[in-house]
Amino acid sequence: MDLTNILSFLGGVGLFLYGMSIMSSGLKNAAGEKMRIILEKVAGRKVLAIFSGILVTVLIQSSSATDMMVIGFVDSALMSLQQAVGVIMGANIGTTVTAQITAFNLVAFAPLILFAGVVLAVFVKKNTLRHIGHIILGFGMLFVGIGILKAAIAPLSQSREFVETLELLSHPALGILFGFLFTSLLQSSSSSIVIFQAFAVEGLLTYEECMFLAIGAAVGSVTPNLLASLTTGRNGKRTALLNLYFNLIRAALLTALVLLFPAIPRWIQSLSPQDIARQVANTHTLFAIFAVLVIAPFSSLLVKAAQKTLPLLPAEQQALEDRQLKYLSTVSVKSIPAVAMRQAALEVVRMGRMARENLETAMEYFFHFNRQELFDQVEEREETVDYLNKVIEDKLVELRALQLSDRDVFRLSRMVLVVSNFERISDYAENIIEFGERLKNAKVRLSAEAEQELQQMCEAVKEVLDLAIRIFEEERFDLLPQAEAIEARVDEMEERFVQNHVDRLMKGQCDPLGGVIFADLCTNLERCSDQAINIATALVKEEVA
Repeated sequence: MDLTNILSFLGGVGLFLYGMSIMSSGLKNAAGEKMRIILEKVAGRKVLAIFSGILVTVLIQSSSATDMMVIGFVDSALMSLQQAVGVIMGANIGTTVTAQITAFNLVAFAPLILFAGVVLAVFVKKNTLRHIGHIILGFGMLFVGIGILKAAIAPLSQSREFVETLELLSHPALGILFGFLFTSLLQSSSSSIVIFQAFAVEGLLTYEECMFLAIGAAVGSVTPNLLASLTTGRNGKRTALLNLYFNLIRAALLTALVLLFPAIPRWIQSLSPQDIARQVANTHTLFAIFAVLVIAPFSSLLVKAAQKTLPLLPAEQQALEDRQLKYLSTVSVKSIPAVAMRQAALEVVRMGRMARENLETAMEYFFHFNRQELFDQVEEREETVDYLNKVIEDKLVELRALQLSDRDVFRLSRMVLVVSNFERISDYAENIIEFGERLKNAKVRLSAEAEQELQQMCEAVKEVLDLAIRIFEEERFDLLPQAEAIEARVDEMEERFVQNHVDRLMKGQCDPLGGVIFADLCTNLERCSDQAINIATALVKEEVA
């Protein structure tokens, strides 16, 4: 094999991978957001989760992309580990479709496919058609790359040394290891299998060698997810471990199966006796389906294994408990309306107290930003509040099916608004810790006078928020004038303190960055007091009516 063949081989692989990338991008642009919705909606049931994983992966042609979405969902508490298992298993089946497609010998039609893709991608302005054009263009490039690849490796079949080297892959352990390493390098099991197909078609790899390479490729496909999970929280890392454990068990099961029952590989070959490319594709698909059917009933054990590897920290355990509905968990459309309304109010107040606690923790971090644990607490609790905001709102909407009085219908609609106000307060808490981070990174401190003013404003905001929660919970509307008086005092503080800080800046007593952050923090605190008044007055119209 001379230099020209080597360059052609590399060019074919590069064109194939680029075609896969373009096709995947086109598919994600055409249906990416819909795929996210599918995963979020149907992941609650194991069978549906598996089928959703298959569907999404087939449509976006990337199991890694599907797994990345799942890792993101689990990391942000939109999906549990138990729900994620099914989607991950389905993605392992969906990714085998690429090999099924490339098993068709469409190299001769590749130029026509490329031309059609270019016309749509370049000359059509409608976004949907352009995305479809990119899909077709990537599809054509994929087959052009395969054609170049096959032409480049054909001379290798005449090299006795190269053939003897590849014969080492007939040993199961070496074949699996090479499949794992090669796929880890390419970061795509689909791409690996297609390249193995090309080698097999040219007679450089036997079916048995491809079989073990495919087993190793499945394990290697987990590498991108493991690397990506390094930047996520512990739940994101556990999700990547789920995928790893599934594929390790899959590799062990399949290796034992084909070694103990050699009739199974022969049966797969008999499905397409004269087409080794199809034999490899069928092996890849059938092995994935078999693994899912065998392991799926024991998916809870995978979850436990991931949690054992990365045990729940005390803070995570608390967050897990906080993210469970406490009062509305047993409420349904068959509940007694009066009881359901009381439970709903208790759940809203519980969320409100979390938001209030988050605000206080954020303020403490702002003044003591060397305490990293406070920053982490705010981030964790903000995710909890966001999650509760979603599930409580869904529950409140569900309660509209009850036979409610006009009074309760009004109260229910106002509770939805109160939940939103509490969520906004927690958002402001997150803003406040980011202000602290900016000061820490810039190594800037506010003046003692500025800190004193901010602490004074913080105390007033906490006071009005505590009062607002009490008014909403106990319907103590007689306390409204007191809450409004504090809120007016906060408004006055914002205006006066900002002006004071401008004066300090003009005299050179404060850092300019500190001045910007001071003003932004005052604004955020004032908005928190506005949210508090919205909460306190939420049920007032009912009283007036």
